[in-house]
Amino acid sequence: MAFSFEKLSNPLYFQENVLPPHSDHAFYASKEEMRSGKSSLIHSLNGVWRFAYATNEEQVIAGFESKEYSCKNWSKIVVPAHIQLEGYGHPQYTNVQYPWDGCEEVDLGNAPVDFNPVACYAKYFYLPSNFNKKRVFLSLQGAESCVAVWLNGHYVGFTGDSFTGHDFELTPYLIKGENKLAMRVYKWWSGSWMEDQDFMRFSGLFRDVYLYAASEMHVYDLKINTVLDENYQNAKIDGQITFLEESKGTVDIALRYGQETIHFIEMAVDDKDISFQIDVANAHLWSAETPHLYTLEVILKNQDGNIVEAIKNPVGIREFKIIDKIMCINGKRIIFKGVNRHDYSAANGRVVTEEDIRRDLIIMKRNNINAVRTSHYPNNSVLYYLCDELGLYVIDEANLETHGVWEQMNIQGKDINFAIPGNHMEWWPMLKSRVDSVYQRDKNHPSILIWSCGNEAFGGEVIYKMSERFRELDPSRLVHYEGIRQDMRYPDSSDMMSHMYTPALEVEQYLKENRDKPFILCEYTHSMSNSNGAMHWYTKLAYREPLYQGGFIWDFIDQSLIMKGFDGKDVMLYGGDHGDRPNDDVFCGNGIVFGDGKPTPKLQEVKYNYQDIFIKANKKKIKITNHSLFLNTSVYTCVVSLLRDGHLVKTVVLNTDVAAGEKKSYPLPFALPTLPGEYCVQVSFTLRNNTCWAQLGHEVAFGQGIFKVEQGNKLATIVHAPLRIVHGVFNTGIIGDHFSVLFSHAQGGLTSYRFGDRELLKSMPRPTFWRAPIDNDTGNGMPARYSQWKLASLYISNKLAKTNPSRSEIKQLQDGSVEISFVYGLPMEPFAECIVTYRVYPSGEVNVVQNYSPVEGLIEMPLFGYQMTLDSDFKYVRYYGMGPEENYVDRKEGARLGIFDTTPHENLTPYIRPQECGNRTGIRWAELTDKKGRGFRFTANEAPFELGVLPYTAHEMENARHPNELPPVYQTVLRIASQQMGVGGDNSWGARTHDDYLLDVSQPLQLSFTFCGITQRTKK
Repeated sequence: MAFSFEKLSNPLYFQENVLPPHSDHAFYASKEEMRSGKSSLIHSLNGVWRFAYATNEEQVIAGFESKEYSCKNWSKIVVPAHIQLEGYGHPQYTNVQYPWDGCEEVDLGNAPVDFNPVACYAKYFYLPSNFNKKRVFLSLQGAESCVAVWLNGHYVGFTGDSFTGHDFELTPYLIKGENKLAMRVYKWWSGSWMEDQDFMRFSGLFRDVYLYAASEMHVYDLKINTVLDENYQNAKIDGQITFLEESKGTVDIALRYGQETIHFIEMAVDDKDISFQIDVANAHLWSAETPHLYTLEVILKNQDGNIVEAIKNPVGIREFKIIDKIMCINGKRIIFKGVNRHDYSAANGRVVTEEDIRRDLIIMKRNNINAVRTSHYPNNSVLYYLCDELGLYVIDEANLETHGVWEQMNIQGKDINFAIPGNHMEWWPMLKSRVDSVYQRDKNHPSILIWSCGNEAFGGEVIYKMSERFRELDPSRLVHYEGIRQDMRYPDSSDMMSHMYTPALEVEQYLKENRDKPFILCEYTHSMSNSNGAMHWYTKLAYREPLYQGGFIWDFIDQSLIMKGFDGKDVMLYGGDHGDRPNDDVFCGNGIVFGDGKPTPKLQEVKYNYQDIFIKANKKKIKITNHSLFLNTSVYTCVVSLLRDGHLVKTVVLNTDVAAGEKKSYPLPFALPTLPGEYCVQVSFTLRNNTCWAQLGHEVAFGQGIFKVEQGNKLATIVHAPLRIVHGVFNTGIIGDHFSVLFSHAQGGLTSYRFGDRELLKSMPRPTFWRAPIDNDTGNGMPARYSQWKLASLYISNKLAKTNPSRSEIKQLQDGSVEISFVYGLPMEPFAECIVTYRVYPSGEVNVVQNYSPVEGLIEMPLFGYQMTLDSDFKYVRYYGMGPEENYVDRKEGARLGIFDTTPHENLTPYIRPQECGNRTGIRWAELTDKKGRGFRFTANEAPFELGVLPYTAHEMENARHPNELPPVYQTVLRIASQQMGVGGDNSWGARTHDDYLLDVSQPLQLSFTFCGITQRTKK
């Protein structure tokens, strides 16, 4: 056998000399090693390798694989790493389109030729002494996209499928002393047509590379299966051990729970396979809520009684199946509160460490996420062990996506038979191998509930055969494939109905007519930058429609890359920023965490919607609904707090006892308050003890109820000196005891507000109707559709007004206040006007009322607001409203009422492309001050308002593609709005904000608030 580049265009060529796939259990040479977790039978080849880069096959140095050819003067590269992040080529982000589209004509199933980078690796190594006289194997955990291997000049083999490990035996080619391992890693091959995932495109050895030595009784494969009785009480563990070769000796098998030995077996070994069974009474069951793990220890002894190998593997006992068309975990209806996840970090791409993965999963657990879909390939092996340990359900997905081919059927009207793999049997052996690889590697993990055939590859017989292969290998789990929605020729390819991005109301309508299978959304609430609006509609549906069993947010982490910008500072880059063509721009930025793993404000909403305990409170009682499957609320500490006007009055610990799946009401644990004010009852459930994912006191659920105690007797009024009016030719001044206000008739508005001796305004405040478009807006065409409101915001003028200018006359009112109105014309078609009325009081307060009357033919506006530009030293914001993170009219379920501090800089959420951010809803009052506490206080009049405070205007934000392109900070921009349209997020390529969360411009709009100068901030 010999390797040749021409083979890479043959779908039937996907492996050569690869060992059969097997479990990924850890093995050791002794009990001591097993306890330490460090195996002398494993020798890592991670680290520095020799490297040469070729843009295509013709550029590869001929014969570099030979023992005689010295690669020691080559450049050095780190393994594991993507070569594009080590200075060779560039990353490329494409979503649907294949990365070579338009650059080279490549026939379906063939490998690109002109540009198909080859990473040439060489590693010189010496075998550890304990490897002598043992069979030695090479394990490649991830080589993107395919790799050919040589040892000491001998061709060892070839493998594709980037995302599961593959092993080769090196024993026949090893020599004493120095050995030379050489590899060619190709960026693209025939199998790349099966790997058109929505991700950053890299290549190289990106996961661990290591050697391992087989003991004389090496366990090649370990298979563990658990079976529960009908009462979910007692269990059987069926195990099978497959040795590398026929072995003789004994095996000690122990099952432990904590420090307790549950079962012990000693068995003779005289074959290549042995089976065992363990009965477990009163089993501790594994679930995401209660991730109980047993430990299986396997100690192998040779015929002389010496230990030659030791294995320690976690075991979770659980059952997952469909009962009466409902997916159930241990007999209980499951709701997947999930997220899609790539192996990814902004620093290293898909090269992730155990620390990276643990960080990701701890963020998930802390935000009530209970499930992961490995999109759209098997993730790093570490993920599954951590999901077992921490408690997360997994849909484990095979390495398959052919979206770029499928999309041609839509764009070019291709026939259904054009789809691959479709019914094209030449792809079946490759995909069968991928099914076998992911199953054999991951089969022992209790966290995996569902196997997935892949993603967005249309339908057909090949995918159906993949599903049947999964069932043949593993009858204990279910099989998922969303593509049957587009191609129903083989509906049994999936045990559940799965959609992407279907709005909640449409899901509900679908299930009224289709009740033969459980239903999930394998991708939903598309989290692109400022998004995740109306997520609560899905949450409510999951609790009223049994067949709808939750979904998986797209997705967990931004696929951005942290690089140095033109200013020398770190900036997150996305598609097109690397010189990559073609690319899909910013569409890689749809994580609920940023690329560096830092949380986004969207997690506030995710955490609330995914909590298991929901609370409703009023001035009499607290109603608790426990949607947990197995946990009583008594396992948490329940803290009830009473706040008056945002200030804490008292806190009480409430003992609750609400069983899983039940609801109860409790009387308010303190007397009804009598002092007038706005009261908020906040109920918080927190951890009683430290866990492996959060500390004691971490909040797992919260709810609140708001009520008012009305004022009884009228408060005494404070008397101020009367106002003095100064009538100028172009301006009118209103002067009080400690302040002054100046209105310009020529410019049409408020031009000065001095409090004490300080001018607080930087420029004239104006009505505003525009927000910096979010990515969802761009995706649905909002900027073009609503563009007149941008023009209106930019060019609004009193000089355009057609209404009687007498509205700008000064009126002195009986209470001593002075009122003036300004009419603004909006340069729109049809024409519209906006009126702002100021009423100045002797106290220094200025009441602002902004009105808009409907004009037939005008489309909805993004927001109805009032904007003030102030000096940049006004950078301390304290407000009483919904927080603490940014929130919007369709993304505020997770916000709570309180008094919060923030700054314009903190409000500038670092989405990878600048856009609307930092908004807060339900504002009762807000203060914007300098470091001395001097500045403004804004107070809502009839209804709370929305608040945004940023260093930039919406137009400045809109003009920047990256945060580092924003101008230097020289101002603070405050925006008060009666409402801003919601952020939407059912999808980011056409779905609009739901009508419920738009401004109804067919009705009059009004914004009413009061501002006043202050010399110190309100105490929290």
